[in-house]
Amino acid sequence: MDIKGIGEKVEREASFVGDLLAEMRRAVIGQEELIRSLVMGLLANGHVLLEGVPGLAKTRSVRALAKCIRADFQRLQFTPDLLPADLIGTLVYVPEEGGFTTRKGPIFTNLVLADEINRAPAKVQSALLEAMQERSVTIGETTHALPDLFLVLATQNPIEQEGTYPLPEAQVDRFLLKALIRYPERAEERKILDLASAESSDRLPDLKEVVTPEDIVRVRSVVDEIYLDDKIKEYIIDLVLETRAREGSRLGLSELLDYGASPRATLALALCSRVAAFMDGRPYVTPQDVKDVAPAVLRHRIILSFEAEAEELTPDDIVKRLLDGVKVP
Repeated sequence: MDIKGIGEKVEREASFVGDLLAEMRRAVIGQEELIRSLVMGLLANGHVLLEGVPGLAKTRSVRALAKCIRADFQRLQFTPDLLPADLIGTLVYVPEEGGFTTRKGPIFTNLVLADEINRAPAKVQSALLEAMQERSVTIGETTHALPDLFLVLATQNPIEQEGTYPLPEAQVDRFLLKALIRYPERAEERKILDLASAESSDRLPDLKEVVTPEDIVRVRSVVDEIYLDDKIKEYIIDLVLETRAREGSRLGLSELLDYGASPRATLALALCSRVAAFMDGRPYVTPQDVKDVAPAVLRHRIILSFEAEAEELTPDDIVKRLLDGVKVP
């Protein structure tokens, strides 16, 4: 393994990351987890689920990202009466030609903001799932490929709110990351107020185009080259297997979890750890990289038991126990 060669490549290819984060912070005050999750999903070619109450800059952040990378962007408002054809498109009969033609839907773009995704019915979720997993959609009998840079950035309100549908576990597992969007601190809220008084609250500042979609697709191969030591791999596996332990668990999680993380979580932890190292300009992964990405990778992939809910524990509480209890290499 040529760490020096990889390091030179990472240093060269990751030069835009700092500028991209800086431009995003100009548009969005605070919300560091949101900003880093969006950039991480972009570099990892993985979809991101954003959960939080309305008004916390989720839509604004995605618009800012699209502007900074010169990408096509579509915002889809998910509603209970939405149809799959409204998402992927449909076949339209053309009398002049005596046949059908394909009218592609708004999903044929680079960045898709699926706003309030948990308000759409099961058929729409199924159509979106194919696009997320296969990077293609089927209209009639023809399968159409989506762009090389295709990312679903979905927002959802908490499940307890009226008029929402719980997302299928299979679809939730397809999201590489789940970011929890929290209320801003007092100082951040003051900055938001000052910014809104200077310009329209919905209008973005003049953001620079930091990187192109073609650059993003290229650097993903560099991310895959970042060195992941065997000890780090064993650490990742230890974390995931501990969520599945039923007997003999050292951390006492067997009574708190009905279902543990899938093998997709193992792959996601490794990939996101590599992306974290890339964003820091390093050619190798450290245990701290794994710890930093673990909450966003695991929180939506573990299902709490009734006992855990009775104790008012959250998935993040479980992940914290994991990180505190599993031995670090």
